[in-house]
Amino acid sequence: IVDDDQLIVALLQAYLSTQEDVAIQFTANNGLECLAALDANPPPCVEILLVDLKMAHMDGVELIKILRDKHPNIKAIVVSSHYNDTYLGFMVKTGVAAFLPKDVAPQELLNVIREVHKQGFFLFPAQLESLRDQISARAAKPKYEAELLTEREVSVLHLIAQQKTAKEIADTLCITQRTVEGHKNNLFAKTGTKNIAGLVLFGLQHEIINLGEFPT
Repeated sequence: IVDDDQLIVALLQAYLSTQEDVAIQFTANNGLECLAALDANPPPCVEILLVDLKMAHMDGVELIKILRDKHPNIKAIVVSSHYNDTYLGFMVKTGVAAFLPKDVAPQELLNVIREVHKQGFFLFPAQLESLRDQISARAAKPKYEAELLTEREVSVLHLIAQQKTAKEIADTLCITQRTVEGHKNNLFAKTGTKNIAGLVLFGLQHEIINLGEFPT
C-alpha cells in the first residue's frame, strides 16, 4: 500500500489483512519508500500495489513509470481522491492496471484487486465507455493483408496473373527488372505466399484479380 495518508494506509491494511487470499507485504508513504521496500521484498513476493497519485518526493505516476521498467510484473492499482474519468486514457497508457476513486467501497476494492490478480487489469463498464470517447475518431482502422499492398504491388500482381515475365512487367510499368523482383518479394512477404501460384490464388481469394484477366 503506497499512500501518504496514514489513516488511509491503516484502514486499508486492517481491512485487507482480514482476507484469507490477501497478504500485506509492506506500506510506504511515497514512491521512493516504495522502491526501497521493493528492493527488500522483490517480486514474486509483491504482486499488486495500491498506489495514491499525489505524494511528496515521488508521486504515483512517476512510480508506475519506474515500475514498468524495473518491476514489469507488478500490477499497480491507483486509488486516488483526484480521480477523474478524463484521466483514464493517460492512466492506461502509463501502465495502470485499474484506476479507482478513494471513496470506492471496501468490498468493491477487494473485487478489483482479485480481478487484477486474475487477469492483469480491470475496468468498470462506465470506464470502458469513457475510454472509448477519449480515443480519437481518427484512430487507424485495422489493415487486412490485401489492404497492405501498395498500388504498384497490385499492378505487378495483375501482370503476374496475366503470365507476364519480369522483363515484360518492367517494360509495361517503365521500371527495371530489379525493381519488379523487389515488388514480387514484397508481395510474397505481405501475403505469406511462397510462389507465383500462391500469389495468384491470394489475388483471387481477395478479389484483387479476376478470372477474366487470365490469358486464354
